[in-house]
Amino acid sequence: MLEAADPAADIAADAPDLPPQRLGNLLRSCAAQLLKAGYRRSLPVRAFWVPGRVEVLGKHTDYAGGRSLLMAAQRGLALLATPRRDAVLEAMVSGAGRVRIELGGGLRPAAANWTRYAMTVARRLARNFPQPPPKGLAVAVASDLPPASGMSSSSAMIVGFYRVLADRNRLDERDDFRRDIPDDLALAEYLSCVENGRSFGRLAGDAGVGTAGGSEDHVAILCCQAGMLSQYSFAPVRFEDRLRPPEGLTFAVAVSGVAAAKTGAAMRSYNRAAAVARVAVEAWNQATGRRDPHLGAAMAGGPGAASALRDVLRRARHCEFAPGELAGRAEQFEAECRLVPQAVEALRGGHYARLGELVDISQGLARRWLGNQAPQTIALAAQARELGALAASAFGAGFGGSVWALVESSTAGRFLQSWRRRYAAIFPAEARRAEFFTTLPAGPARRF
Repeated sequence: MLEAADPAADIAADAPDLPPQRLGNLLRSCAAQLLKAGYRRSLPVRAFWVPGRVEVLGKHTDYAGGRSLLMAAQRGLALLATPRRDAVLEAMVSGAGRVRIELGGGLRPAAANWTRYAMTVARRLARNFPQPPPKGLAVAVASDLPPASGMSSSSAMIVGFYRVLADRNRLDERDDFRRDIPDDLALAEYLSCVENGRSFGRLAGDAGVGTAGGSEDHVAILCCQAGMLSQYSFAPVRFEDRLRPPEGLTFAVAVSGVAAAKTGAAMRSYNRAAAVARVAVEAWNQATGRRDPHLGAAMAGGPGAASALRDVLRRARHCEFAPGELAGRAEQFEAECRLVPQAVEALRGGHYARLGELVDISQGLARRWLGNQAPQTIALAAQARELGALAASAFGAGFGGSVWALVESSTAGRFLQSWRRRYAAIFPAEARRAEFFTTLPAGPARRF
């Protein structure tokens, strides 16, 4: 019941990978929102958790058929849902407002804020699974995940609203659902298609939220395991490897204070990296007569395919991109995909100097060929290495966002303080908006 929506005492057992006080505070915030909106204390509720993610390696590789090394974070979204008797989704987000959505395929998402995610999910589910008519609910959301930080707050919203709607309508019990979405990997790929608007198998595409991304974020949120780093390849999604970071190490995260937003000009910049990869494949297919769907397929086309692709792209010209940009993007993609398993083996073997070198290469390639690094994220990665981090890299879409650093747990507090001071000395305005914290690999989204 809503009056008992204080799970702090049970969190240690239900979510040992999450800080219980933080999660308890978030769920209490959700309960307060529902009570303020007029929902009775006696109503039944269900609680959900959706983590953010840290992309350790794999910059802009997923939608191009590459691979990434991922972890779910110990920060994310808490959701508290209670049933309604009508076909209405009443959603409220702490500090961001409230919206009432008539569930159905005729929804028209418009606002460039969090309500677009709720409406996009509701509309797509109503169109892909139209019968029986959807059942409504009220859901309150609270978050300790910094927004527009590169930690996948937008994909977490997609997953969160899917979770509460699917739970209310018992989607996973339906034969037509299980036929097309048999497991969490398939679900992650489907929800990435909800976000980007593409079709998923027999489930027709629809208007997404405007980004042309892949499924990396959704896989991390739904499939990563507590205490583990996970390696996946994409398009289609395949599990490749998993390892437990050595004892005594933790991930320090610096949120730069530069919003990595995915609206307006920022969305165009984000989508440009995907467009370069797409045009590169189009140039390759035109030159060779092949029909490869993405860079990953082109490079896996047989002995010498990667070299032949580079040769084709060095000669290619396109009105939207500078000479050499297509070849450079292919170079970044190929190298980043190669670095991921090398970094896994370096970490598994305790070869930290090698790990640092590999991650530095990734960071340099992003600066040179992706063009998605802000001065603030460049500085944060360099400062972390100067302060003794074993490895450090910006992550996420770029154009702002966050940087991770792998450090010794015993000195993490002092490291964060020094990192913050150095950053503030160069970027005082951004430092006032920045956040510095540690996280261990957490478990996936779940219902409590």
